[in-house]
Amino acid sequence: MILKQKIKSSSEIEAEFNKREAYFGLPFEVKFCKKCIISNQRPNSQIEFKHTHETKKQTIQFDENGICDACKVAEHKSDTIDWDEREKELIDLCNKYKSNNNYYDCIVPGSGGKDSFYTSHILKYKYGMNPLTITWAPHMYTEWGIKNMESWTNSGFDNYLITPNRKVQRLLTRLSLENLFHPFQPFQFGQKFLAPKLAEKMNIKLIFYGENQAEYGNKISDLSSPKMDLNFFSSNEINEKDIFIGGVSVPELRKRYGLTEQDLLNYMPIETKKIIENDIQVHFLSHYLKWHNQSNYYYAVKHGGFVTSPERMPGTYSKYSSIDDKMEDFNYYTLGIKYGIGWTSYVASFEIRDGDLTREEGVLLAKKYDLEFPSRFENDLYDYISIDPKEYPLASKNFEQPIVDKNYFMDLHDKFRSPHLWAKNKNNEWKLRHTVWEDKENQKFKNINTDDEIKLWKGNIRKDSNIT
Repeated sequence: MILKQKIKSSSEIEAEFNKREAYFGLPFEVKFCKKCIISNQRPNSQIEFKHTHETKKQTIQFDENGICDACKVAEHKSDTIDWDEREKELIDLCNKYKSNNNYYDCIVPGSGGKDSFYTSHILKYKYGMNPLTITWAPHMYTEWGIKNMESWTNSGFDNYLITPNRKVQRLLTRLSLENLFHPFQPFQFGQKFLAPKLAEKMNIKLIFYGENQAEYGNKISDLSSPKMDLNFFSSNEINEKDIFIGGVSVPELRKRYGLTEQDLLNYMPIETKKIIENDIQVHFLSHYLKWHNQSNYYYAVKHGGFVTSPERMPGTYSKYSSIDDKMEDFNYYTLGIKYGIGWTSYVASFEIRDGDLTREEGVLLAKKYDLEFPSRFENDLYDYISIDPKEYPLASKNFEQPIVDKNYFMDLHDKFRSPHLWAKNKNNEWKLRHTVWEDKENQKFKNINTDDEIKLWKGNIRKDSNIT
């Protein structure tokens, strides 16, 4: 039985803090990068189908000078890599797999966002490939996400859209929220597993994703190969008791929640031997072409009529990243609760690395927008993850409160607020113990905490700056 969350008192939180407790295996001491604004609490990408509430996260590494791995990757991209030589490698790769009979010669997964549009379009129109684009449907489409999806196919691409059984996906999403505070996990399963499965069925040997996660903080050694690690989407042995979805093992999902083998088929990894036997290659385009998020956006606007969200995304100043799914608002918000890093800190950090923002500007934007509650689609979320006993007669018995409302969602936060990151003030309100705008060690500019300075910003535009 999944019970309603008991509210923690301030004394309980401080007792945990005094014991130096840090949830999820995070470093107890919080540090912020001296070049960007990311903290050492940022989790690295890991194998999601092994993820439970007991999983200890690996996090972004800092060197002895206080510089994070992602910033060192950005330096490596600018100072070390010969991009002309890398492009030649891409041309050789494309020539090796290019179809002679107009059949699909590669797969590009995506949703028609700026990055998947850029990846597929440049492969087709500059490098002569014939990509099949594929999409694992978002939880809840945004209006502008649908427009961009249509623009993608209208730009000259076939697309295979796989829409999972929504009844199953809603239950798995609820479990992911309850057990992991990670409402996006079931979507990530489909997103990662779909491409290799289709490649195997359709005899397509090459898959292109956009950027390597080392761009954002995974270990630098990941850059040594242009390929995605097979362990992220395949398994040497499909042993159901060792596969977890929403933090629940597959046998338990069947027994307690009434899900069948067919219900879970799309959420299971492919066998590694099928990848090897069929010689399926999964490559990152960012290994061959220098990746720049804002450039991808402008490319998608120019070549595909890409449209942004009509308003900035809650928790950040951006209007063009991760905009196709209503659930994205909650994905980044829940990450912020667990790791103390808001959506603005993520976006601003890679824009600082790309040279599109200064660190000072990133800090100001983080203070203004980080961990803003995503209210615009909140009722859609509560409806999506509510387990109505009429729809789920067996599964609903596992929840003390099957129907979710705002109070339930807010109380659930407490389970995932690590005491080394969060405290309660005298008004019994939650407050982060460490923020980048209060990080005195790395502040080398004035007025960082003044309200007047914060008011200079609207979205990602500062009134006295040309930065956009």
